[in-house]
Amino acid sequence: MRGTGPRPYGSVEVITGSMFSGKTEELIRRLNRARYAKQTVAVFKPATDTRYAVEAIVSHGAAALPCIPVTDAAEILVRVGDTQVVGIDE
Repeated sequence: MRGTGPRPYGSVEVITGSMFSGKTEELIRRLNRARYAKQTVAVFKPATDTRYAVEAIVSHGAAALPCIPVTDAAEILVRVGDTQVVGIDE
């Protein structure tokens, strides 16, 4: 049996689409809404993605949001802490 404390809960939302369909733009929009709602937000992207910026996710339309570049998925778990909303760009 697991501990008697409150169980973690949440959901996973996946934004899909073809290239240039606005996936990153939509992710930035949703993360900004969470920040506006005073939720704690952490944003990650692969460290190998340096197309527009090293420490930001950037849409083709130039919308940007600071992020943490990571080398693997395990690094995300180490960095999220008590974060309420986690965004991961492709």
